[in-house]
Amino acid sequence: MTVFASLRSRLWLTYAVLIAVALSVVAAIFLIYLLRNPFLYRQAIQKLSVVQGVLLARQEEWLDLPLGQMEPLLARQGKALQVRILMLDTSRNVLLDTERDSAPALQVRRLLRLNQTVYDAQGNAWLFNYKKMTNQTILILAVPRPRVALLNIVADELFQPIFYSGLAALALALFLAFWVARWVADPLQKVVTAASQFPGGLQTLPLEGPQEVRELTGAYNLMTARVQASQKSQREFVANVSHELKTPLTSIQGFAQAILDGTAVTPQEREHAAQIIFDESGRMYRLVLDLLDLARLETGTADLKRAELDLGLLVTTVVGRFDLQARSAGVTLEVFPSPQGLPALPGDGDRLAQVFTNLVENALKFTPAGGKITVQIARQAGGAEVQVQDSGAGIAPEALPHIFDRFYQADLARSGGENHGAGLGLAIAWEIVAAHGGKISVRSAPGQGSLFSVWLPFSGPEFAASA
Repeated sequence: MTVFASLRSRLWLTYAVLIAVALSVVAAIFLIYLLRNPFLYRQAIQKLSVVQGVLLARQEEWLDLPLGQMEPLLARQGKALQVRILMLDTSRNVLLDTERDSAPALQVRRLLRLNQTVYDAQGNAWLFNYKKMTNQTILILAVPRPRVALLNIVADELFQPIFYSGLAALALALFLAFWVARWVADPLQKVVTAASQFPGGLQTLPLEGPQEVRELTGAYNLMTARVQASQKSQREFVANVSHELKTPLTSIQGFAQAILDGTAVTPQEREHAAQIIFDESGRMYRLVLDLLDLARLETGTADLKRAELDLGLLVTTVVGRFDLQARSAGVTLEVFPSPQGLPALPGDGDRLAQVFTNLVENALKFTPAGGKITVQIARQAGGAEVQVQDSGAGIAPEALPHIFDRFYQADLARSGGENHGAGLGLAIAWEIVAAHGGKISVRSAPGQGSLFSVWLPFSGPEFAASA
């Protein structure tokens, strides 16, 4: 049915059916109780209790009388109070019955084993109660059980208040069921509506409803934030790539045009134009390789080969490659030996060498003549930490959160001249360290140099090689 197609309607219908079933069971039990114990029954039983109390209160007047005197006295009392009075001896034999001549005999043998109802010899039902007296005789009071029509149940004193209370409870329960259904279904409907508008209408939804629905909404909001961040990153990526490729392409196009239209006349001019074309095409080639490398690392498809590495030897080898460059730049480059007993750690030696090469190369690039670069290895919290510290210009505080972003270059804080790269080196280093289960961080301040720290665990993740 289309009426109950929505989740809210189905929830409300489910709650309504459950409430109706529960109230029906209660109503059935109550109706059975009224059928078995209607008002006239309760009135008759109450009457027997009152008469019994009256007789017991005056038992000294008749209990010790001879049977011949007791029977007419109790007969008058029974007639006046409109009850049937019986006395039984210790053997359950009838000593007297005030209606012996006018009513069929009661089945006294079963009388004391039943509860409030007994039948006479003709099958008529009687309501009764009894009391054992001090002389061991048994006093029994009985009245005919009233005949109760079904309509009399409706007139029962308990029926109307309970009936109207039930109706009020049903109305309140249905209202609460509707509210609960909306409380659960409305946030879910918002998630469905927002998801159906994906990806054009991404929006953050309020956390409403029960805990499970809140968790679902929170997961949707987190997904939305990630998708928006991914879309923004993709837009920035395309813009950055376009910007990085625009300059070399412009140079290549311009100098190629100079060669073609004869602007570069002399052999020296043609050689200069060809050299620029060669350099710029090489720059583009390296940029494309870096982009492909970064994409493989981010998607987990990079070819990482796991092997046990001597981190101290790896770092010392990488730093040694820059000795000549450091001396030429007038920079002191110092590496401290690794601590004794530093265990081998698993990893890809070529990839980690790429990380430390980038860090040392950046430190040399931004450290002026007379400055100092130190590389130190230490054991730290279940792994090894490599620190590369320079005494260069430092990094501005606003640039620190973005230093590992793709294409980000903090040139204003660390002027590296025209020989700066595309801003992918630290982003690649971040991904390589993360692929090894490690962390890379930086501490810096303008004019106080920078300290890059790379922490690698002794038990890294398994690397799945891929083409």
